[in-house]
Amino acid sequence: MKIAIFGKRRQSPGDLPLISSLLDLLSSRGIFTAVQRHFYEALVKELGHAPQADDVFDGDEFTADAAISIGGDGTFLRTARWVGAKEIPIIGINTGHLGFLAEESLHNAPEVVDNLLSGNYFVEDRSLLEVRAAGDTLRQMVSGWAYALNEVAILRRGNASMATVHTFLDDIEVASYQGDGLIISTPTGSTAYNLSVGGPIIQPTAPCFVLSPIAPHGLTTRPLVVSDSHVIKTAVESRVDTYRVTLDGRALILPVDVTLSIRKAPFSVKVIHREGHNFVDTLSSKLLWGISRR
Repeated sequence: MKIAIFGKRRQSPGDLPLISSLLDLLSSRGIFTAVQRHFYEALVKELGHAPQADDVFDGDEFTADAAISIGGDGTFLRTARWVGAKEIPIIGINTGHLGFLAEESLHNAPEVVDNLLSGNYFVEDRSLLEVRAAGDTLRQMVSGWAYALNEVAILRRGNASMATVHTFLDDIEVASYQGDGLIISTPTGSTAYNLSVGGPIIQPTAPCFVLSPIAPHGLTTRPLVVSDSHVIKTAVESRVDTYRVTLDGRALILPVDVTLSIRKAPFSVKVIHREGHNFVDTLSSKLLWGISRR
């Protein structure tokens, strides 16, 4: 088995020995370990020695049977970007904060490795959003990665007055959202930015997207769940000549005459879970879902 390792470069001092131990453990189990160069160099600097690794690679120039992301959900999102269309399954080890995507613990690393070797896990497909713009403007600006695992947010620019986001499902006009903007979320992203603006929580494998207005100028404007078979088209109207669009937090400034087409990507992100895992348990542990404090 070959595993690719990704991680955030700034780890807490208490986690560094555990990460080194994880790499030693993988090697002792006969697993070929390839570590992304930026992460590996950060480990060398912080540990003061070179941790165990069979290979060090740059960017997305790797192949593997599985990938491990060591960090928070932001690190997992970056790992998904590096994996790209390879559809290599990813397991997230959380050294960040909430950890919706990175759900395993470094302290459970031996169990995680045992599960990988024994096949005691299952793989869950997560849909992505693919974003296109006229003249391929967006793809050029994001270095070829015009996809989002959590959400695409269309936002008014800075201190400008509210923007109007004209929104269509295929060629049917849904609404003209007036306010600070619009979030188009995947089920995975329903517990991210979407949740903070009052959008619904969606089961991660559900075949749908969510349209959630941000600070809407209208009491009847509410989040809308739509099938992921549609192409969502948007056009922005504003008093200024630009607007902002973010893909999982990566921000771009676009002219208001640039329209977007957003659809389900032709590939998915594959997430590794231990046997017995379910989404309700994640909600309970991360959001205290259904837990009474009385």
